[in-house]
Amino acid sequence: MAKTVTDKTTDLYKLRHSCAHVLAQAVKRKYPTAKLGFGPPVEDGFYYDIHLPEALTDADLEAIEKEMVEIVKANYSFEKKDVTPDEARKIFSAKNETFKVETVDQLAGQEQLSIVVDGDFTDLCKYPHVHKTGDIKAFKLTSIAGAYWKGIETNPVMQRIYGTAFFSKKELDDFLRMREEAKKRDHRKLGKELALFMFSPFAAASPIFKPKGTVIYNLLRDYIRGLYRREGYQEVITPQIFDVELWKKSGHYEKYKDNMYFTRVDEHECAVKPMNCPSHTLIYSSELHSYRDLPVRIADFGRLHRFERSGVTSGLTRVRSFAQDDAHIFCTEDQVGSEISGVCRMIREVYGAFGFPEPKVFLSTRPERKVGSEATWDKAEAALEAAVKSNSLAYTINAGDGAFYGPKIDFVVKDTLGRDWQLGTIQLDFNMPERFELEYKNSDGGVSRPVMIHRAVLGSLERFIGILIEHYGGAFPFWLSPMQVSIIPIAQAHEAYGEKILKELLDNGFRAEIKAPAETLGSRIRRAQTEKIPYMIILGDKEIQAENISVRSRSKGDLGQTSLLEFIGKVNEAVKARTA
Repeated sequence: MAKTVTDKTTDLYKLRHSCAHVLAQAVKRKYPTAKLGFGPPVEDGFYYDIHLPEALTDADLEAIEKEMVEIVKANYSFEKKDVTPDEARKIFSAKNETFKVETVDQLAGQEQLSIVVDGDFTDLCKYPHVHKTGDIKAFKLTSIAGAYWKGIETNPVMQRIYGTAFFSKKELDDFLRMREEAKKRDHRKLGKELALFMFSPFAAASPIFKPKGTVIYNLLRDYIRGLYRREGYQEVITPQIFDVELWKKSGHYEKYKDNMYFTRVDEHECAVKPMNCPSHTLIYSSELHSYRDLPVRIADFGRLHRFERSGVTSGLTRVRSFAQDDAHIFCTEDQVGSEISGVCRMIREVYGAFGFPEPKVFLSTRPERKVGSEATWDKAEAALEAAVKSNSLAYTINAGDGAFYGPKIDFVVKDTLGRDWQLGTIQLDFNMPERFELEYKNSDGGVSRPVMIHRAVLGSLERFIGILIEHYGGAFPFWLSPMQVSIIPIAQAHEAYGEKILKELLDNGFRAEIKAPAETLGSRIRRAQTEKIPYMIILGDKEIQAENISVRSRSKGDLGQTSLLEFIGKVNEAVKARTA
């Protein structure tokens, strides 16, 4: 789903917004009966929603782009004019722009609306533009997609034309090169080619992991479990379905029910859990706690289900069924800073293990739809900001983007293509302990409320795997590769030696296979390379006579002969360091 650009003051925003107008103008010249929707800038370009009876093709995009070039050459001025809603309605009614008229009617309560005129084209628009169409130097139309008008499924389907624009041809060329590389790395494409996961119409937007993908899934979970043991987390297993009264008590029913699945059990309305937090409050409240017991750290890999509209689901990165490396910490107010420091330390360690650079940090404050008093939110936001500062984290305020129960810190990393991905989160919650009446006996012998910290490091495992596939281009490091070593005997006479090597590797805990000589040596090497297996062991007469192996690396090619013992020692060190 395209992320709309919110900073409307930047020159790049003005450029792309202006280019969206030129796109609409070119469409109207080529297709006079077209009806225009919206045309905003988005994160990496712009789009315009068009309603046309005929479906546009890539060839049509080329023709539209040529018309845009002519409009740019004409160097029309962008002239903004203020009009009343009645005047705007007359202008767009005369042009038979029904979607524009609908928008004008929705804005009828305003005294003035803005229109923008360039050459023979008039559009409804209030945002800034460049001075002239000739200021647009480098642009490209990139794709066509379908989209419901205003995102509402009962509305007409529009044709959404995407494009991008930059200040120079070099910037545009660099972007297009990166975009082509991103296509090669697309996790949906590589996931199919590498037999990692699949989707079925019988479970829409819910991934099915195949054996190789399940290896990666379990390795990630085991890695995080190892950190849990070190950091003092206790793992739990909680039900998939709870009585709806739990979700009413937590606030999810009121604030989140549109994203939940409901069912009936024994005449009771129940909900499939979209989050683990309410069930963890039940575990905490099942025992009496003293201040000496805190913090209590509860972790849960339980499966979650959230309803996402079909228009926004995307491969592994936006699904309806998933699991998180989810945990909740129950602590005293005095422990908030040290607990957040511990989570930040874990987050930095984990991201470093996958080759991500230092993450960007965003502090998200109270949203419009929230639970709890303003005073409670004031306290939570102040405590979270103090914790961020005490950890010397450079951060940006993301106003209004907190969870409905508390403010949060989000961690955003860049992958190898320089794209941003939001991964970990730390959410500070004073409200849920209040709603569930959680308590602990304090040092004075009285009773106090704990603070609840919601946290995830990888976030959704499904989404993280999708990100990793693209980050690595499917070439996972040795420790994370579904298949680590492919043994390739040159001829049938070398198979017995290959079986011996295979047994040694399996006995040492490696994931290995043997590719028997039913195909040529070259085709088996190419297949192992296509499957992105980190190492190949080639075996022939020389290797049998010397009782050693010839090693070929996925990335470095032929590494020559070595002993099996030396090879095992080398890759074992790489596994421990998670570097290869």
